[in-house]
Formats: sequence, C-alpha cells, structure tokens
Amino acid sequence: MISYIFIILISYLLGSIPFGLIITRVAKGVDIREYGSGNIGATNAYRVMGFGMGVMVALCDIGKGYISVFLAQQFFGSEAALILILAGLAAIAGHNWPIFLKFDGGRGVATSVGVLISLLPKAVLIAFFAWLVVVITTRYVSLGSIVGAILIPILALIFNSPTAYVGLGLTISIFVVYRHRPNIRRLLAGEENKIGWNMDVGKKEE
Repeated sequence: MISYIFIILISYLLGSIPFGLIITRVAKGVDIREYGSGNIGATNAYRVMGFGMGVMVALCDIGKGYISVFLAQQFFGSEAALILILAGLAAIAGHNWPIFLKFDGGRGVATSVGVLISLLPKAVLIAFFAWLVVVITTRYVSLGSIVGAILIPILALIFNSPTAYVGLGLTISIFVVYRHRPNIRRLLAGEENKIGWNMDVGKKEE
C-alpha cells in the first residue's frame, strides 16, 4: 500500500510540472498565462510562441503521462493494471490541477495521450488521426481533442482491450470533455479561436 501511495504521489508531482510555463519563460522570458487563452498547454504555446514551442510543450506533457505509467510498470510489472491506471490518472490530475500553480492547470489532453500510448496504443493512434483530420478541416484544436477523447473508449472496446483499460479510456474521455467546457461554450457560440490566429501580446481571452 505504501508503494502504491508513493507511485501515485510521484506521478501527481510529475504531472504537476508546468512545462508550458517553464519552457516559454526560459525561451522567451514571458509568462504564457498572460497571453492567449491563459492556458499552460501546447495549444496556447503554439498560438503565442509558434509551432516549435507548441511541439516542445506537447512532447514534454506527453512525456509526463508516459513516464508515470512506465515508473509504475517498473515497480509493479505490466500486468498490475490498477496501479498503472492510478499512476496515469494521477499524472493527468497533476497537469489539470498542479500543486505548483495553485491547482490551476491545463486541459490534460497531451498528458492523457502519454498515458494512453502506454496502455491503449492502437486506440490512441486512431484517435490521433481523427484529431488531425478534425483540426486540419476545421482548425479547431479543441474540437479535435474532444472528438479524439470520445473515440478512445469506443476504440478500446472495438480492440477488445481489458475492461479496466476501457474504463480508463472512458474516465479520460469524460475528464477531457469536462475540462473543455469553456471551449464547448465558445464553439457553440461561434467564438472559439482557430489555429493560425495571431493573439495580441499582453491580451488574455476572457
């Protein structure tokens, strides 16, 4: 039990590392929370700082989820589904509600992808292509993320994944959609920002 708690705590702290804030502050000397959507995730980093910065933040956030599951696998083995799932969820929770930023974090998409790469690789690969198609055709990253998240548990069922991992996919799907509530409201109102728009420096969306 102590080992479980240790891994969950480490995973949460790892997920709490605000790479979007750290990278943009070190590279550009700015606080990304003061620009664009105010979010610390890869999409806002891309909008505000460019493609390269967005990719760097995305890879680091994906890495948080992947490493958390990887560490759990090293301690408990690949068959210990419960602790692998808990470690992954702890990392996602850390990104969404990071202790280092007074529990005000990102949407959790990239970190969720890292977790799913470890546990549901086929499902996340197809969901990624669906995300890509939606983003390319609509230029709405948020809509692509929502569609991809909804597909995960469906694909997990199609691929006959273990029931526990299907449950994880469903949980992550709900998690991602819940965190995108402001985006959903803006999408319905036709006010959501599309990628490629230049945000005014110093101006934060309401």
